[in-house]
Amino acid sequence: MCFNTRSFCRQLEIMGSSWRSLIALRYTRSSASDQLVSFMSLVSIAGLVLGVAVLVLVLSVMNGFEQELRLRVLAVLPHGVIFAEEGFDDWHATAAIFAADPEVTGVAPYVEGAGLVVANSAVEGITFVGIDPTAEGQVSIISDFLLSGDLASLSPGSFNVAIGRDLADLLQVALGDRLTLVLPMAQLTLAGPLPRSKRFTVSAIFEVGTDADKNQMMINQLDAVKLLGPQAVVGLRIAMVDLFEAPQTLPRLIHSAQRDDLYASSWMRRYGSLYDAILVQKTTMFLLLLMLVAVAAFNVVSNLVMTVNDKQGDIAILRTLGASKRSVMAIFIFHGALVGATGIVIGILLGVGSALGIGDVYQFIDSSFQLGLMDEYFVHYLPTAVSTSDVALVAGVSMLICLGATIYPAFMAARSNPIEALQYE
Repeated sequence: MCFNTRSFCRQLEIMGSSWRSLIALRYTRSSASDQLVSFMSLVSIAGLVLGVAVLVLVLSVMNGFEQELRLRVLAVLPHGVIFAEEGFDDWHATAAIFAADPEVTGVAPYVEGAGLVVANSAVEGITFVGIDPTAEGQVSIISDFLLSGDLASLSPGSFNVAIGRDLADLLQVALGDRLTLVLPMAQLTLAGPLPRSKRFTVSAIFEVGTDADKNQMMINQLDAVKLLGPQAVVGLRIAMVDLFEAPQTLPRLIHSAQRDDLYASSWMRRYGSLYDAILVQKTTMFLLLLMLVAVAAFNVVSNLVMTVNDKQGDIAILRTLGASKRSVMAIFIFHGALVGATGIVIGILLGVGSALGIGDVYQFIDSSFQLGLMDEYFVHYLPTAVSTSDVALVAGVSMLICLGATIYPAFMAARSNPIEALQYE
């Protein structure tokens, strides 16, 4: 029977690229003669899995810190505060002017001070915030984090206090217990100058999961003014639709009040550098860990080079049967893409799974061994947030790197001489 080479080539062209992909898929299977090549394929895939998984995990952790800062910390702390050098005779009237701005979602009075809190022989340095319980819900979601009690209990003259769970544990107090607030100012008595102090009753306990749980107390605004005296500075807390517009919104609000004694402070002054640092670290970690994926792509190159050398006979037969150089090159590009895609998919699944579970693992290890690894951060747990866009970016860039790594070995395969290869078959 005579074999018609031209007819066979025509059939290959009719089949399109499917035969190329089938051959590329066949090259990924192991056999007794190419166990080393198959082992190198597994190494290539394992390297990509590790690189992609670590990249997804680290980006998810950085996203978690960014999200917690934006949705938890800045949802409790003010987006901006406007103070008056001469005070607000009627803060309700000024608040109404600010609330009319379309970028403002809420306005509430605000007084801040610092001191020491004493209970059960324990002493802790804290800051205390004077709030209006009825207006606080417009600028803060602290009520969502209450474990017990109610902010409504902070009525004027009650000298009740809301404290964080960590502070309550340090002071060993619960609802209904008493504690003493000592201010850094003296009052004259018959015994001489003594620090000003006041007894408070714990009426609410909250847990935000941030530093506020350990070093912040909330009392009624009017009680705070009584404690601080004439030097008490009353400000108006501003909650905004877009907190990143705070530097532009606050000056406009001051201008709308038509007062020359107003000045403002935005959240960026306190946490802006931290937020910028998170974004910079996220970008830096992405670029650095992308190098890990690039290193893993070198394994793809070595795997393809070994595959090309191992399949010289197959390449020569394909060329003899009429396969073009472009078709041979496509076979090995498909093969490298298949290896890369397998590693990337497994790596993404592993990275997403690790990101979803690493918070619980960290919490278990930290609580079991009392490590306190996150005590110095603005949140005391390991937050993660898997971003679909980040996962897609990692997958896309990693795939481009893998495809780029296949070009040189595929080009080598296309340039191979079938006559020389068949001499040794």
